[in-house]
Amino acid sequence: MTVRVVTDSTADLPDEVVARLGISVVPLHIHFGDETFDDGVTITKDEFYRRLTTGPVLPKTSAPAAGAFTEVYERLAAETDEIISLHISSKLSATYNSALLGKDAVTADCSIGVVDTYSASIGLGLLAMRAATQARAGAKLSDIVADIEAAVPRTRYFGVVDSLEYLHKGGRIGMATALLGSLLNVKPILGLRSGVAHPIERVRGSRQKAFGRLCEIVAGFRSISSLAIAHTTAEEEMEMLAARLAQFFPADRIMQSRCGATLGTYLGPNTLCLAVILEE
Repeated sequence: MTVRVVTDSTADLPDEVVARLGISVVPLHIHFGDETFDDGVTITKDEFYRRLTTGPVLPKTSAPAAGAFTEVYERLAAETDEIISLHISSKLSATYNSALLGKDAVTADCSIGVVDTYSASIGLGLLAMRAATQARAGAKLSDIVADIEAAVPRTRYFGVVDSLEYLHKGGRIGMATALLGSLLNVKPILGLRSGVAHPIERVRGSRQKAFGRLCEIVAGFRSISSLAIAHTTAEEEMEMLAARLAQFFPADRIMQSRCGATLGTYLGPNTLCLAVILEE
């Protein structure tokens, strides 16, 4: 039987990709005061960013309950005897731990591999796509888990944020705290290192100069297996970045997406993200 793939809503995968690859997505929760929404299910991205930028209350997020994972695993166990479940860095969210607890509660006879990707957003998304592609090709769970675990340290996720306010207030700023108070005419490029936010560079000047630096970083990679870009509220800039990246990677293989509510809570508006998985 074909291995089934589970991820969470922080993977920021387009609906078309989720449907085409048969990936099951467990949503995180978004809280605006007393209102609670399921990321990507009961609140649209447009509505989320409208409320984020104009509302009086900044949102908060929470991981899915373990029972949400148990329910998905039990449902899929009726179709397969092997499941791989890939999730946002355990240093950024309790989602991975919830998935482990959910796995322990499964009563069906099914092997489940839960993987901490130490990544987020489209970095996680690329890994989920990689796992699903292998599953559809007939690979076994043990082989997929081994491949993904080997690909995790070759996965890079970084981007240009317009403000550190959202990361700071959301408590996810990590090592990027060193940049606070030093952003006058500076566009920070942030990334994930060991699963937490980390400053990569301070680019002085315009956003376009920062985007150019992103392209230079990509050009410096020896060999890229897959590449994705995403935005929060900067679709036109994302498309322009995709056109520039096409000189380094086939345009028809660049996945374009939009960050959902969970990552948007911490990245804020006008953010562009880029992720790659490097070849071995």
